[in-house]
Amino acid sequence: MNKFLFSFLVVLTTGLMGSSFAVGKIGMDYISPLLLIALRFTIAGLLMAVFVLAAKRPHPQRLKEWSKVALIGSFQTAIVMGCIFLSLRTITAGESSILTFTNPLLVVLFGTVFLKARYHMTQWIGVCLGFIGVFITMGSHLDIKEGTYLGMASAVAWAIATLLINTWGREFDTWVLTAYQMLFGGVLLFAASFILEQQVFIVNQTSILIVLWLAIMASIVQFAGWFTLLRIGDPGKVSAFLFLAPFFGVLTGWLLLNETVEWAVLGGGLLIFAGIFLVNWTSKLGKQQLENETQASLQD
Repeated sequence: MNKFLFSFLVVLTTGLMGSSFAVGKIGMDYISPLLLIALRFTIAGLLMAVFVLAAKRPHPQRLKEWSKVALIGSFQTAIVMGCIFLSLRTITAGESSILTFTNPLLVVLFGTVFLKARYHMTQWIGVCLGFIGVFITMGSHLDIKEGTYLGMASAVAWAIATLLINTWGREFDTWVLTAYQMLFGGVLLFAASFILEQQVFIVNQTSILIVLWLAIMASIVQFAGWFTLLRIGDPGKVSAFLFLAPFFGVLTGWLLLNETVEWAVLGGGLLIFAGIFLVNWTSKLGKQQLENETQASLQD
């Protein structure tokens, strides 16, 4: 793949990741938050399930395997995305994206505590920079809102999902896991919507376009582009480009929602981006060594 196409996919995928915060906040003017995100991932999961069935990709055969997919979907889709969209009720799309994308920093902490993994000094420097950035970002507000805690909860859930995928992911076809974890998460979000919120769906051209954009472009196309990048490039270096996603979250919040970007948020965000970059930017050999150590710790 030439450099132009590689760069295009990086911008496309991280742009879709980041812009989904602002697009989702616009959608909440027409659809209640949990219902909106349930529609997004149920539609995306069903479409991808049809694809993997038609392509005859290998599916899980045992109930234990399906339960692992369901648990990943519970964290990766239901809890992460539910917290993100609920957070958008009280904080900006930019703030929510910054908080959510601190998850690589938490992966290092959780991996060390629970999996006894060992990380490079540069990664620990990245963790420190990232949390200083979070402190500065949150310190720009005198009041910590409900959305602040929900944004942080989404990062925690995403970190847990990442560790589960690292542990179990090799047991599944990547596309099958992606399809059904989204579908399981979407179904759980539908249940949460029925129980926890007064459902609202104002059906018009705008609301339908937003649902389709989130389901197809911000879910299926985003995953397809990201998995393509991971397949053709060094996963450690490719993952470093995730720091662009919260940048696009702040940028689209400013462009689409006229959100004010305060200097403290901007400065804290830059430190978070730098921290995520250092956490993810590992050599292929270092990444393989880390994976081997993690697997060994799980077997002990």
